[in-house]
Amino acid sequence: MKSLRFASAEALVSNAQVTRESLQNVAYNLYPLLFKASYLLEQGEVIHNLLENWPLAEFNLGNLLGPTADYPEDLSTRACKICLEACLVGLKDYVLNDSPTYTKRLRAANLMGIQDVEVQLCKCQTSLGRWGRTGLLARLCFDLLVELQRRPFNPSILDISIDVFINFFVTEGNYECALQALMVRCHCPLKVRCVAFRADSLGLKKLFYMLRLVEPDSLEKLEIVHNVHMEMEHLQVLLNHLDFPRLVSLTLPARAFNVRRLQGEDESILTTIGEKLSRMSQLRELSLAFSILTGRTRKLLSPLKTPLRTLDLSNCSLNYADMAYLANCLHAPHLEVLDLSGHNVVNLYPSTFFKLLSQASCTLKVLILEECNIEDRNLNMMVVGLTPCRKLQVFKFLGNPLSSQALKCLFNVFCQLPKMKYIEFPVPRDCYPEGVNYPLDDATLSKFDHQKYEKITEELHTILLQANREDIKASTPLFGSYDPDIQETSNELGAFLLQSFRDALENFTTALKKMN
Repeated sequence: MKSLRFASAEALVSNAQVTRESLQNVAYNLYPLLFKASYLLEQGEVIHNLLENWPLAEFNLGNLLGPTADYPEDLSTRACKICLEACLVGLKDYVLNDSPTYTKRLRAANLMGIQDVEVQLCKCQTSLGRWGRTGLLARLCFDLLVELQRRPFNPSILDISIDVFINFFVTEGNYECALQALMVRCHCPLKVRCVAFRADSLGLKKLFYMLRLVEPDSLEKLEIVHNVHMEMEHLQVLLNHLDFPRLVSLTLPARAFNVRRLQGEDESILTTIGEKLSRMSQLRELSLAFSILTGRTRKLLSPLKTPLRTLDLSNCSLNYADMAYLANCLHAPHLEVLDLSGHNVVNLYPSTFFKLLSQASCTLKVLILEECNIEDRNLNMMVVGLTPCRKLQVFKFLGNPLSSQALKCLFNVFCQLPKMKYIEFPVPRDCYPEGVNYPLDDATLSKFDHQKYEKITEELHTILLQANREDIKASTPLFGSYDPDIQETSNELGAFLLQSFRDALENFTTALKKMN
Protein backbone atom coordinates (compact mmCIF):
# COMPACT_ATOMS: atom_id res chain seq x y z
CA MET A 1 0.00 0.00 0.00
CA LYS A 2 1.24 3.47 -0.90
CA SER A 3 2.02 5.96 1.86
CA LEU A 4 0.39 9.36 2.28
CA ARG A 5 3.68 10.90 1.14
CA PHE A 6 3.56 8.96 -2.11
CA ALA A 7 -0.11 9.86 -2.69
CA SER A 8 0.83 13.51 -2.20
CA ALA A 9 3.71 13.13 -4.65
CA GLU A 10 1.34 11.62 -7.22
CA ALA A 11 -1.03 14.57 -6.80
CA LEU A 12 1.81 17.03 -7.40
CA VAL A 13 3.39 15.35 -10.44
CA SER A 14 0.02 14.79 -12.11
CA ASN A 15 0.26 18.42 -13.22
CA ALA A 16 3.50 19.04 -15.11
CA GLN A 17 3.24 22.82 -15.07
CA VAL A 18 2.61 23.01 -11.33
CA THR A 19 5.50 20.63 -10.69
CA ARG A 20 7.88 22.71 -12.81
CA GLU A 21 6.93 25.88 -10.97
CA SER A 22 7.23 24.16 -7.57
CA LEU A 23 10.63 22.48 -8.03
CA GLN A 24 12.57 25.42 -6.62
CA ASN A 25 10.68 24.95 -3.33
CA VAL A 26 11.07 21.15 -3.16
CA ALA A 27 13.66 19.70 -0.74
CA TYR A 28 16.36 17.72 -2.54
CA ASN A 29 15.60 14.54 -0.57
CA LEU A 30 12.09 14.46 -2.07
CA TYR A 31 13.36 14.13 -5.65
CA PRO A 32 13.53 10.28 -5.52
CA LEU A 33 9.93 10.16 -4.26
CA LEU A 34 8.72 12.50 -7.00
CA PHE A 35 10.69 10.55 -9.61
CA LYS A 36 9.03 7.22 -8.78
CA ALA A 37 5.58 8.83 -8.65
CA SER A 38 6.09 10.50 -12.04
CA TYR A 39 7.47 7.23 -13.51
CA LEU A 40 4.38 5.38 -12.29
CA LEU A 41 2.09 7.97 -13.88
CA GLU A 42 4.26 8.18 -17.05
CA GLN A 43 4.71 11.91 -16.65
CA GLY A 44 7.55 12.32 -19.13
CA GLU A 45 7.75 16.09 -18.83
CA VAL A 46 8.03 15.89 -15.02
CA ILE A 47 10.72 13.19 -15.24
CA HIS A 48 12.68 15.40 -17.63
CA ASN A 49 12.42 18.39 -15.30
CA LEU A 50 13.51 16.33 -12.30
CA LEU A 51 16.58 15.02 -14.12
CA GLU A 52 17.42 18.45 -15.50
CA ASN A 53 17.62 19.73 -11.91
CA TRP A 54 18.78 16.55 -10.12
CA PRO A 55 20.31 17.65 -6.80
CA LEU A 56 21.96 14.39 -5.66
CA ALA A 57 25.40 12.96 -6.43
CA GLU A 58 23.94 9.76 -7.89
CA PHE A 59 21.00 8.80 -10.08
CA ASN A 60 20.44 5.03 -9.80
CA LEU A 61 17.45 4.00 -11.88
CA GLY A 62 17.14 0.49 -10.42
CA ASN A 63 17.16 1.72 -6.83
CA LEU A 64 14.73 4.55 -7.54
CA LEU A 65 12.20 2.21 -9.19
CA GLY A 66 12.63 -0.65 -6.72
CA PRO A 67 10.47 -1.32 -3.64
CA THR A 68 10.41 1.53 -1.13
CA ALA A 69 8.64 2.20 2.15
CA ASP A 70 6.44 4.77 0.44
CA TYR A 71 5.53 2.52 -2.51
CA PRO A 72 6.44 -1.19 -2.21
CA GLU A 73 5.75 -2.10 -5.86
CA ASP A 74 8.82 -2.69 -8.02
CA LEU A 75 8.64 -0.66 -11.25
CA SER A 76 11.97 -1.82 -12.69
CA THR A 77 10.21 -4.14 -15.18
CA ARG A 78 8.64 -1.11 -16.85
CA ALA A 79 10.98 -0.21 -19.70
CA CYS A 80 8.56 2.57 -20.60
CA LYS A 81 9.69 4.44 -23.70
CA ILE A 82 8.16 7.76 -22.59
CA CYS A 83 9.84 7.63 -19.18
CA LEU A 84 13.24 6.36 -20.30
CA GLU A 85 13.52 8.87 -23.13
CA ALA A 86 12.66 11.61 -20.64
CA CYS A 87 15.40 10.35 -18.28
CA LEU A 88 18.10 10.37 -20.96
CA VAL A 89 17.13 13.71 -22.49
CA GLY A 90 16.92 15.11 -18.95
CA LEU A 91 20.52 14.02 -18.32
CA LYS A 92 21.68 15.88 -21.42
CA ASP A 93 19.76 19.01 -20.41
CA TYR A 94 21.19 18.76 -16.87
CA VAL A 95 24.57 19.59 -18.40
CA LEU A 96 23.14 22.45 -20.44
CA ASN A 97 20.99 23.91 -17.65
CA ASP A 98 22.48 27.31 -16.72
CA SER A 99 20.17 27.97 -13.77
CA PRO A 100 19.62 24.75 -11.80
CA THR A 101 17.61 24.76 -8.59
CA TYR A 102 20.53 23.20 -6.70
CA THR A 103 24.29 23.13 -7.11
CA LYS A 104 25.27 20.52 -9.69
CA ARG A 105 26.53 17.50 -7.76
CA LEU A 106 25.61 14.63 -10.08
CA ARG A 107 28.60 12.36 -10.75
CA ALA A 108 27.06 8.98 -11.63
CA ALA A 109 23.93 7.91 -13.52
CA ASN A 110 23.31 4.16 -13.36
CA LEU A 111 20.84 2.93 -16.00
CA MET A 112 21.47 -0.78 -15.38
CA GLY A 113 18.45 -1.52 -13.20
CA ILE A 114 15.79 -1.85 -15.92
CA GLN A 115 14.53 -5.39 -16.65
CA ASP A 116 13.23 -5.96 -20.18
CA VAL A 117 10.13 -8.18 -20.05
CA GLU A 118 7.51 -9.31 -22.56
CA VAL A 119 4.42 -7.64 -21.06
CA GLN A 120 4.76 -3.93 -20.38
CA LEU A 121 2.46 -2.69 -17.61
CA CYS A 122 2.90 0.96 -18.51
CA LYS A 123 -0.06 2.69 -20.15
CA CYS A 124 1.78 3.52 -23.36
CA GLN A 125 2.54 -0.20 -23.88
CA THR A 126 5.73 0.78 -25.68
CA SER A 127 9.14 -0.20 -24.39
CA LEU A 128 12.64 1.11 -25.00
CA GLY A 129 14.90 -1.94 -24.92
CA ARG A 130 18.61 -1.94 -24.30
CA TRP A 131 19.39 -1.63 -28.03
CA GLY A 132 17.18 1.44 -28.17
CA ARG A 133 18.65 2.83 -24.94
CA THR A 134 22.15 2.36 -26.35
CA GLY A 135 21.34 4.22 -29.56
CA LEU A 136 19.52 7.05 -27.80
CA LEU A 137 22.30 7.63 -25.26
CA ALA A 138 24.92 7.57 -28.01
CA ARG A 139 23.02 10.16 -30.08
CA LEU A 140 22.45 12.39 -27.05
CA CYS A 141 26.16 12.39 -26.19
CA PHE A 142 27.02 13.48 -29.71
CA ASP A 143 24.19 16.07 -29.79
CA LEU A 144 25.40 17.43 -26.45
CA LEU A 145 28.87 18.09 -27.84
CA VAL A 146 27.40 19.78 -30.90
CA GLU A 147 25.23 22.01 -28.69
CA LEU A 148 28.18 22.92 -26.45
CA GLN A 149 30.19 23.89 -29.52
CA ARG A 150 27.34 26.10 -30.69
CA ARG A 151 26.93 27.95 -27.37
CA PRO A 152 29.27 30.58 -25.90
CA PHE A 153 31.99 29.00 -23.78
CA ASN A 154 30.88 28.34 -20.21
CA PRO A 155 33.78 27.41 -17.88
CA SER A 156 31.42 25.75 -15.36
CA ILE A 157 30.80 23.01 -17.92
CA LEU A 158 34.36 21.84 -17.37
CA ASP A 159 33.44 20.85 -13.81
CA ILE A 160 30.69 18.50 -14.98
CA SER A 161 31.71 14.88 -15.46
CA ILE A 162 28.98 12.25 -15.18
CA ASP A 163 29.69 8.54 -15.54
CA VAL A 164 26.67 6.95 -17.26
CA PHE A 165 26.66 3.22 -16.53
CA ILE A 166 24.76 1.24 -19.15
CA ASN A 167 24.21 -2.19 -20.65
CA PHE A 168 25.55 -1.47 -24.15
CA PHE A 169 23.97 -3.40 -27.05
CA VAL A 170 25.55 -2.91 -30.48
CA THR A 171 24.56 -4.26 -33.89
CA GLU A 172 25.38 -3.15 -37.42
CA GLY A 173 22.32 -0.89 -37.22
CA ASN A 174 23.59 1.32 -34.39
CA TYR A 175 27.34 0.70 -34.68
CA GLU A 176 28.36 4.08 -36.12
CA CYS A 177 26.34 5.99 -33.57
CA ALA A 178 27.69 3.92 -30.65
CA LEU A 179 31.22 4.25 -31.99
CA GLN A 180 30.97 8.05 -32.04
CA ALA A 181 29.79 8.17 -28.43
CA LEU A 182 32.75 6.08 -27.27
CA MET A 183 35.30 7.99 -29.32
CA VAL A 184 34.26 11.40 -27.95
CA ARG A 185 33.90 10.17 -24.37
CA CYS A 186 36.94 12.06 -23.10
CA HIS A 187 35.46 15.35 -24.38
CA CYS A 188 31.83 14.81 -23.40
CA PRO A 189 30.48 15.62 -19.90
CA LEU A 190 28.31 12.47 -20.19
CA LYS A 191 30.81 9.62 -20.17
CA VAL A 192 29.47 6.26 -21.35
CA ARG A 193 30.66 3.46 -19.05
CA CYS A 194 29.83 -0.03 -20.31
CA VAL A 195 29.22 -2.42 -17.44
CA ALA A 196 27.80 -5.00 -19.84
CA PHE A 197 28.27 -5.33 -23.59
CA ARG A 198 26.24 -7.34 -26.11
CA ALA A 199 27.11 -7.68 -29.80
CA ASP A 200 24.94 -9.19 -32.53
CA SER A 201 24.91 -8.99 -36.34
CA LEU A 202 28.36 -7.41 -36.33
CA GLY A 203 31.56 -8.13 -38.25
CA LEU A 204 34.61 -9.26 -36.29
CA LYS A 205 36.75 -6.21 -37.14
CA LYS A 206 34.06 -3.87 -35.87
CA LEU A 207 33.50 -6.02 -32.79
CA PHE A 208 37.21 -6.06 -31.87
CA TYR A 209 37.52 -2.31 -32.39
CA MET A 210 34.43 -1.64 -30.30
CA LEU A 211 35.69 -3.85 -27.48
CA ARG A 212 38.91 -1.83 -27.33
CA LEU A 213 36.87 1.33 -26.83
CA VAL A 214 34.45 0.08 -24.14
CA GLU A 215 37.24 -0.23 -21.55
CA PRO A 216 37.41 -4.05 -21.26
CA ASP A 217 39.17 -3.84 -17.90
CA SER A 218 35.89 -2.60 -16.33
CA LEU A 219 33.51 -4.85 -18.26
CA GLU A 220 31.48 -7.27 -16.09
CA LYS A 221 29.35 -8.99 -18.72
CA LEU A 222 30.17 -9.81 -22.34
CA GLU A 223 27.66 -11.38 -24.75
CA ILE A 224 28.72 -12.17 -28.31
CA VAL A 225 25.71 -13.82 -29.90
CA HIS A 226 23.90 -15.13 -32.98
CA ASN A 227 25.21 -13.43 -36.13
CA VAL A 228 28.78 -12.84 -35.04
CA HIS A 229 30.85 -15.42 -36.90
CA MET A 230 33.50 -16.03 -34.28
CA GLU A 231 35.57 -19.22 -34.19
CA MET A 232 38.21 -20.53 -31.79
CA GLU A 233 41.06 -18.80 -33.58
CA HIS A 234 39.28 -15.43 -33.42
CA LEU A 235 38.57 -15.88 -29.72
CA GLN A 236 42.23 -16.71 -29.12
CA VAL A 237 43.30 -13.51 -30.88
CA LEU A 238 40.78 -11.48 -28.86
CA LEU A 239 41.93 -12.90 -25.52
CA ASN A 240 45.60 -12.47 -26.47
CA HIS A 241 45.12 -8.74 -27.05
CA LEU A 242 42.51 -7.75 -24.46
CA ASP A 243 42.21 -8.48 -20.74
CA PHE A 244 38.89 -8.75 -18.91
CA PRO A 245 39.92 -8.84 -15.22
CA ARG A 246 36.44 -7.96 -13.87
CA LEU A 247 34.39 -10.12 -16.23
CA VAL A 248 31.72 -12.10 -14.39
CA SER A 249 29.67 -13.42 -17.30
CA LEU A 250 30.74 -14.56 -20.78
CA THR A 251 28.46 -15.72 -23.62
CA LEU A 252 29.93 -16.90 -26.92
CA PRO A 253 28.08 -17.43 -30.22
CA ALA A 254 27.07 -20.76 -31.75
CA ARG A 255 30.00 -22.77 -33.11
CA ALA A 256 32.55 -20.59 -31.36
CA PHE A 257 34.15 -23.96 -30.64
CA ASN A 258 34.12 -26.83 -33.11
CA VAL A 259 36.57 -29.50 -32.00
CA ARG A 260 35.69 -31.77 -34.93
CA ARG A 261 37.86 -29.73 -37.25
CA LEU A 262 40.83 -29.66 -34.87
CA GLN A 263 44.04 -31.27 -36.09
CA GLY A 264 46.64 -32.58 -33.65
CA GLU A 265 48.67 -29.36 -33.68
CA ASP A 266 45.53 -27.28 -33.13
CA GLU A 267 44.77 -28.77 -29.70
CA SER A 268 46.91 -26.07 -28.11
CA ILE A 269 44.23 -23.49 -29.01
CA LEU A 270 41.87 -24.96 -26.41
CA THR A 271 44.64 -25.02 -23.83
CA THR A 272 45.51 -21.38 -24.53
CA ILE A 273 41.88 -20.26 -24.33
CA GLY A 274 41.42 -22.23 -21.09
CA GLU A 275 44.44 -20.49 -19.59
CA LYS A 276 43.15 -17.06 -20.66
CA LEU A 277 39.76 -17.80 -19.09
CA SER A 278 41.50 -18.84 -15.87
CA ARG A 279 42.94 -15.33 -15.57
CA MET A 280 39.41 -13.95 -15.32
CA SER A 281 39.30 -14.40 -11.57
CA GLN A 282 35.73 -13.01 -11.31
CA LEU A 283 34.23 -15.27 -14.01
CA ARG A 284 31.15 -17.07 -12.66
CA GLU A 285 28.88 -17.47 -15.70
CA LEU A 286 29.82 -19.18 -18.96
CA SER A 287 27.54 -19.90 -21.93
CA LEU A 288 28.86 -22.01 -24.82
CA ALA A 289 25.53 -23.09 -26.34
CA PHE A 290 25.68 -24.79 -29.76
CA SER A 291 29.45 -25.17 -29.76
CA ILE A 292 30.87 -28.62 -30.47
CA LEU A 293 32.97 -29.66 -27.48
CA THR A 294 32.94 -33.44 -27.78
CA GLY A 295 35.53 -34.86 -25.38
CA ARG A 296 37.20 -31.49 -24.77
CA THR A 297 35.20 -29.96 -21.93
CA ARG A 298 37.89 -30.84 -19.39
CA LYS A 299 40.60 -29.15 -21.44
CA LEU A 300 38.59 -25.95 -21.64
CA LEU A 301 37.15 -25.73 -18.12
CA SER A 302 39.70 -27.41 -15.85
CA PRO A 303 42.16 -24.46 -15.90
CA LEU A 304 39.51 -22.24 -14.21
CA LYS A 305 40.51 -21.64 -10.60
CA THR A 306 37.19 -20.22 -9.39
CA PRO A 307 33.97 -22.27 -9.57
CA LEU A 308 31.28 -21.33 -12.08
CA ARG A 309 27.74 -20.61 -10.88
CA THR A 310 26.15 -20.68 -14.34
CA LEU A 311 27.08 -23.15 -17.07
CA ASP A 312 25.27 -23.43 -20.42
CA LEU A 313 26.44 -26.40 -22.49
CA SER A 314 23.22 -26.89 -24.43
CA ASN A 315 23.61 -28.68 -27.77
CA CYS A 316 27.39 -29.02 -27.39
CA SER A 317 27.58 -32.69 -28.51
CA LEU A 318 28.94 -33.85 -25.16
CA ASN A 319 30.05 -37.45 -24.69
CA TYR A 320 30.66 -39.73 -21.70
CA ALA A 321 34.09 -38.21 -20.97
CA ASP A 322 32.55 -34.72 -20.80
CA MET A 323 29.76 -35.85 -18.48
CA ALA A 324 32.24 -37.70 -16.25
CA TYR A 325 34.33 -34.54 -15.96
CA LEU A 326 31.32 -32.38 -15.15
CA ALA A 327 30.13 -34.78 -12.44
CA ASN A 328 33.49 -34.60 -10.67
CA CYS A 329 34.73 -31.09 -11.45
CA LEU A 330 35.34 -28.07 -9.23
CA HIS A 331 32.22 -26.35 -10.55
CA ALA A 332 29.59 -29.04 -9.81
CA PRO A 333 28.92 -28.25 -6.09
CA HIS A 334 28.56 -24.52 -6.85
CA LEU A 335 26.27 -24.56 -9.89
CA GLU A 336 23.13 -22.44 -9.62
CA VAL A 337 22.15 -22.52 -13.30
CA LEU A 338 22.76 -25.57 -15.52
CA ASP A 339 21.65 -26.08 -19.13
CA LEU A 340 22.31 -29.46 -20.76
CA SER A 341 19.58 -29.24 -23.40
CA GLY A 342 20.00 -31.32 -26.55
CA HIS A 343 21.80 -34.19 -24.82
CA ASN A 344 20.34 -37.64 -24.10
CA VAL A 345 21.84 -37.52 -20.62
CA VAL A 346 19.27 -39.70 -18.82
CA ASN A 347 19.54 -42.63 -21.23
CA LEU A 348 23.18 -42.47 -22.37
CA TYR A 349 24.95 -41.16 -19.25
CA PRO A 350 22.58 -41.81 -16.32
CA SER A 351 25.20 -42.44 -13.64
CA THR A 352 27.30 -39.35 -14.42
CA PHE A 353 24.29 -37.09 -15.00
CA PHE A 354 22.60 -37.97 -11.74
CA LYS A 355 25.90 -37.71 -9.90
CA LEU A 356 26.24 -34.19 -11.33
CA LEU A 357 22.68 -33.41 -10.22
CA SER A 358 23.46 -34.74 -6.75
CA GLN A 359 26.64 -32.67 -6.52
CA ALA A 360 24.72 -29.51 -7.47
CA SER A 361 21.58 -30.26 -5.44
CA CYS A 362 22.44 -27.88 -2.59
CA THR A 363 22.92 -24.85 -4.85
CA LEU A 364 20.97 -25.49 -8.08
CA LYS A 365 18.27 -22.88 -8.80
CA VAL A 366 17.68 -23.26 -12.54
CA LEU A 367 17.80 -26.54 -14.48
CA ILE A 368 17.16 -26.71 -18.25
CA LEU A 369 16.82 -30.09 -19.96
CA GLU A 370 15.05 -29.35 -23.23
CA GLU A 371 14.98 -32.02 -25.97
CA CYS A 372 16.89 -34.51 -23.82
CA ASN A 373 14.74 -37.52 -24.83
CA ILE A 374 13.43 -37.93 -21.28
CA GLU A 375 10.71 -40.61 -21.49
CA ASP A 376 8.19 -42.19 -19.15
CA ARG A 377 10.61 -45.01 -18.40
CA ASN A 378 13.04 -42.45 -16.97
CA LEU A 379 10.44 -41.04 -14.59
CA ASN A 380 11.59 -42.75 -11.38
CA MET A 381 15.19 -41.66 -11.94
CA MET A 382 14.07 -38.09 -12.58
CA VAL A 383 12.00 -38.03 -9.39
CA VAL A 384 14.94 -39.35 -7.36
CA GLY A 385 17.29 -36.84 -9.00
CA LEU A 386 15.06 -33.78 -8.57
CA THR A 387 13.81 -34.40 -5.02
CA PRO A 388 17.07 -33.34 -3.25
CA CYS A 389 17.21 -30.07 -5.26
CA ARG A 390 15.44 -28.07 -2.56
CA LYS A 391 16.58 -24.69 -3.91
CA LEU A 392 15.33 -25.31 -7.44
CA GLN A 393 13.27 -22.34 -8.67
CA VAL A 394 13.04 -22.92 -12.41
CA PHE A 395 12.80 -26.17 -14.38
CA LYS A 396 12.47 -26.15 -18.18
CA PHE A 397 12.05 -29.45 -20.00
CA LEU A 398 10.30 -28.64 -23.27
CA GLY A 399 10.55 -31.08 -26.18
CA ASN A 400 10.72 -34.30 -24.15
CA PRO A 401 8.43 -37.25 -25.09
CA LEU A 402 6.57 -37.52 -21.78
CA SER A 403 2.96 -38.64 -21.35
CA SER A 404 0.32 -36.73 -19.41
CA GLN A 405 0.59 -39.29 -16.59
CA ALA A 406 4.33 -38.72 -16.30
CA LEU A 407 3.80 -34.95 -16.21
CA LYS A 408 1.25 -35.30 -13.40
CA CYS A 409 3.76 -37.32 -11.40
CA LEU A 410 6.45 -34.67 -11.95
CA PHE A 411 4.08 -31.86 -10.97
CA ASN A 412 3.46 -33.63 -7.66
CA VAL A 413 7.24 -33.57 -7.15
CA PHE A 414 7.42 -29.87 -8.06
CA CYS A 415 4.87 -29.13 -5.33
CA GLN A 416 7.31 -30.54 -2.78
CA LEU A 417 10.15 -28.21 -3.85
CA PRO A 418 9.73 -25.15 -1.59
CA LYS A 419 11.50 -22.63 -3.86
CA MET A 420 9.94 -23.70 -7.18
CA LYS A 421 8.46 -20.71 -9.04
CA TYR A 422 8.41 -21.42 -12.78
CA ILE A 423 8.05 -24.50 -15.00
CA GLU A 424 8.18 -24.90 -18.77
CA PHE A 425 6.72 -28.32 -19.61
CA PRO A 426 6.27 -30.09 -22.98
CA VAL A 427 3.05 -30.81 -24.80
CA PRO A 428 2.23 -34.37 -23.60
CA ARG A 429 3.17 -37.06 -26.07
CA ASP A 430 -0.39 -38.43 -26.04
CA CYS A 431 -1.55 -35.13 -27.59
CA TYR A 432 0.42 -35.90 -30.77
CA PRO A 433 -0.43 -38.56 -33.38
CA GLU A 434 1.05 -42.01 -32.78
CA GLY A 435 4.46 -42.62 -34.28
CA VAL A 436 5.64 -39.01 -34.14
CA ASN A 437 9.42 -38.77 -33.91
CA TYR A 438 11.37 -36.68 -31.39
CA PRO A 439 12.91 -34.14 -31.44
CA LEU A 440 9.94 -32.52 -33.15
CA ASP A 441 10.50 -30.28 -36.16
CA ASP A 442 8.80 -26.89 -36.40
CA ALA A 443 6.14 -28.21 -38.77
CA THR A 444 5.09 -30.98 -36.35
CA LEU A 445 5.46 -28.98 -33.16
CA SER A 446 2.10 -27.23 -33.34
CA LYS A 447 0.13 -30.15 -34.84
CA PHE A 448 -1.29 -31.62 -31.66
CA ASP A 449 -4.74 -32.08 -30.15
CA HIS A 450 -5.24 -28.63 -28.61
CA GLN A 451 -8.46 -29.57 -26.86
CA LYS A 452 -6.81 -32.53 -25.15
CA TYR A 453 -3.79 -30.38 -24.25
CA GLU A 454 -6.02 -27.75 -22.59
CA LYS A 455 -7.74 -30.45 -20.54
CA ILE A 456 -4.42 -31.92 -19.37
CA THR A 457 -3.04 -28.45 -18.60
CA GLU A 458 -6.06 -27.75 -16.44
CA GLU A 459 -5.44 -31.00 -14.54
CA LEU A 460 -1.79 -30.05 -14.00
CA HIS A 461 -2.77 -26.65 -12.62
CA THR A 462 -5.29 -28.38 -10.35
CA ILE A 463 -2.43 -30.39 -8.84
CA LEU A 464 -0.67 -27.11 -8.00
CA LEU A 465 -3.83 -25.57 -6.54
CA GLN A 466 -4.61 -28.60 -4.38
CA ALA A 467 -1.07 -28.44 -2.96
CA ASN A 468 -1.49 -24.70 -2.22
CA ARG A 469 1.21 -23.88 -4.76
CA GLU A 470 -0.51 -21.11 -6.69
CA ASP A 471 2.86 -19.36 -6.61
CA ILE A 472 4.20 -21.80 -9.24
CA LYS A 473 3.70 -20.60 -12.82
CA ALA A 474 3.64 -23.30 -15.52
CA SER A 475 3.51 -22.81 -19.28
CA THR A 476 4.40 -24.34 -22.65
CA PRO A 477 6.05 -21.71 -24.89
CA LEU A 478 6.18 -23.83 -28.04
CA PHE A 479 8.83 -21.81 -29.80
CA GLY A 480 10.93 -20.92 -26.78
CA SER A 481 10.90 -18.23 -24.13
CA TYR A 482 10.58 -14.55 -24.90
CA ASP A 483 13.90 -12.86 -25.69
CA PRO A 484 13.59 -9.05 -25.51
CA ASP A 485 16.85 -8.48 -27.38
CA ILE A 486 15.86 -10.65 -30.34
CA GLN A 487 12.40 -9.10 -30.33
CA GLU A 488 13.83 -5.59 -30.45
CA THR A 489 16.28 -6.30 -33.29
CA SER A 490 14.28 -8.93 -35.20
CA ASN A 491 14.08 -6.90 -38.43
CA GLU A 492 17.82 -6.34 -38.55
CA LEU A 493 18.47 -9.95 -37.55
CA GLY A 494 16.28 -11.21 -40.41
CA ALA A 495 17.98 -8.93 -42.94
CA PHE A 496 21.41 -10.05 -41.75
CA LEU A 497 20.45 -13.73 -42.09
CA LEU A 498 19.09 -13.14 -45.60
CA GLN A 499 22.27 -11.36 -46.66
CA SER A 500 24.39 -14.18 -45.19
CA PHE A 501 22.35 -16.72 -47.18
CA ARG A 502 22.79 -14.69 -50.38
CA ASP A 503 26.56 -14.43 -49.81
CA ALA A 504 26.83 -18.19 -49.19
CA LEU A 505 24.81 -18.92 -52.34
CA GLU A 506 26.98 -16.57 -54.39
CA ASN A 507 30.17 -18.20 -53.10
CA PHE A 508 28.75 -21.64 -53.88
CA THR A 509 27.82 -20.58 -57.43
CA THR A 510 31.28 -19.09 -57.98
CA ALA A 511 32.92 -22.31 -56.78
CA LEU A 512 30.77 -24.37 -59.19
CA LYS A 513 31.72 -22.15 -62.11
CA LYS A 514 35.42 -22.56 -61.30
CA MET A 515 34.99 -26.35 -61.22
CA ASN A 516 33.36 -26.30 -64.65
